[in-house]
Amino acid sequence: QVQLVESGGGLVQAGGSLRLSCAASGSIFSINAMGWYRQAPGKQRELVADITRDGKTNYSESVKGRFIISRDNAKKTVYLQMNSLIPEDTAVYYCAAEIRTYTLSLNTYWGQGTQVIVSS
Repeated sequence: QVQLVESGGGLVQAGGSLRLSCAASGSIFSINAMGWYRQAPGKQRELVADITRDGKTNYSESVKGRFIISRDNAKKTVYLQMNSLIPEDTAVYYCAAEIRTYTLSLNTYWGQGTQVIVSS
């Protein structure tokens, strides 16, 4: 069984910063890509950023230059440093990871989500 547990969400004023963390645990053989998605009220879930096992990153245009994704493979953890936050960043943020378990099955797993609210 695999779990992804997020932390670090909360309420912040516009222009502020937050750092999200997501730790994977369980019967994990290896982790490929890890990423962050978000879903605002009334909108579809969208990709924020993702990172390959060897550190190659990809960002949505709306966060490029403000957010930084990173990972610690030894800790099986992915981070999202969010700077210069704007009210439009308000959403529930989900982490996702492509994980191969010890049974060698490969699946995408999701965290439970963490709320980020940016006040103007």
